[in-house]
Amino acid sequence: MASLFRGLGLSAVLALLVTVLCWPADAQAQAWALTTAQRQAFLQYYAPIVLKRGNGNDGRHGYDWVTSFDFDRDGDFSNNKLNWKQIPQYVDASRTGPGAYSHWRIRPTLYTSLIEFMEGGKNLVLIYHVYHALDKNAAGDYQLHDWERIEMRIQNVVGSPGSGESVAYAVVTQHQRNVVRRAGHVDLNFMQTGTGKHLLIWQAEWSDKLAAAHGQELRFVTNPYSFFAGRMASAGKAEAGVNNDGTKNVHYAFVPEGSPEAVATFGAQALSSATADALASRYDNGKTVTWPNVKRITYELQDLADILPTHWQYGGYETHWLSASPIDVYLESALVNEVGQAEVSVGMQRFFPQTRDIENEDEREGYIAKKWLFGTFELNDSASDFGGGGSSVFHENAYAGTAVDSRGQTRTSASGYPTAANSFWWQHDYFVHSGFTDSTDGVEQGFWLPGPWYLPTSGGFDGRWVQLFEDRPGLESGQR
Repeated sequence: MASLFRGLGLSAVLALLVTVLCWPADAQAQAWALTTAQRQAFLQYYAPIVLKRGNGNDGRHGYDWVTSFDFDRDGDFSNNKLNWKQIPQYVDASRTGPGAYSHWRIRPTLYTSLIEFMEGGKNLVLIYHVYHALDKNAAGDYQLHDWERIEMRIQNVVGSPGSGESVAYAVVTQHQRNVVRRAGHVDLNFMQTGTGKHLLIWQAEWSDKLAAAHGQELRFVTNPYSFFAGRMASAGKAEAGVNNDGTKNVHYAFVPEGSPEAVATFGAQALSSATADALASRYDNGKTVTWPNVKRITYELQDLADILPTHWQYGGYETHWLSASPIDVYLESALVNEVGQAEVSVGMQRFFPQTRDIENEDEREGYIAKKWLFGTFELNDSASDFGGGGSSVFHENAYAGTAVDSRGQTRTSASGYPTAANSFWWQHDYFVHSGFTDSTDGVEQGFWLPGPWYLPTSGGFDGRWVQLFEDRPGLESGQR
């Protein structure tokens, strides 16, 4: 507990003591922690199936693949967009033999984190970020990186996944919106297997050619898995119903490699320099294909915490990010790698969020600036084709220390850091949504996680700052 008080004034210490003393007795009594293996297993078990429309004609085959930050293996994110434009040449080289791109490792990847806390029992928040090296905006310009995420709150956790827990709600990023579907909603559909319960998600293609559903945006799939099983068995049309927007074409299926039954059912393959030609769709986004023509590709899980150190002021951020709009975060705990070694030290740390693009700057921002990282996003029930409705009022009020939760707490009163208001984020600030939307601008239903929620003695774990999955440097996707 002494580490909690280090560097605090008397008022902060007293506020934190009040928070600790007010920590719910039932939460303390039930406090227990998952193991590292169980945390990895939950992220694998609930990893989504991403059904994607492609736009791979006109020589742009491969553009719609999910990838990793270092697909070109040069340790530099600022040229990702530039190099991704060469992906058709990478594909072609896989057909003709070794060439200039043979050292690339595309490694389709979803970047994840797991937040674990006690609230009338064990709860989890699972975050999956679908990474793309580029997309295209409404003005027709290429943009560096695409930032779309899937989030689920799991409740009534009693042990390893599949032991009776349930999904309370799921949220998808749809451009600026955060669209939610609660348990029991017809749009919340899963592929249930012996090795996973996979949320069915549809994703648009990289381009903005169509007025609706464009630029990599995510939607919930409105069909049950049985619909797709029937279509696959009969070689039927590859289409998916999506929330608020009818039926859309499917050209790719990205399947978590950690779910063997899902991989076998889809017949998904690892993407490598040897398989690239066969796994690249060459269809226009308006082309309806049958399931035998859908490219089925496995993806791996890595950690949001792999990327966060690249934003750090002492982590070589200049290679990847601009020295603009810095964000200060007070780290109570070090950011650690897979073996527990510190990669970012405790104390007040500065991070730089804005993307560096060697072609042209587009003012996009990385993980450290995303509202969902601290839970300060505003929920929407419906999608908007062009991304409207992405209010920042709740996020801004949260930073100012004035956003009051459903229990009357602000982030600063919950954390015990009153000086954080309009000054810095506390590393373990996190707002847990109830899953219900509120039409009042700047107001969200839910609560700030209080005080020492993240400590093992409180049954907590803040996986945003911990690397769980082996990095596997230099390997093709799917290799061990």
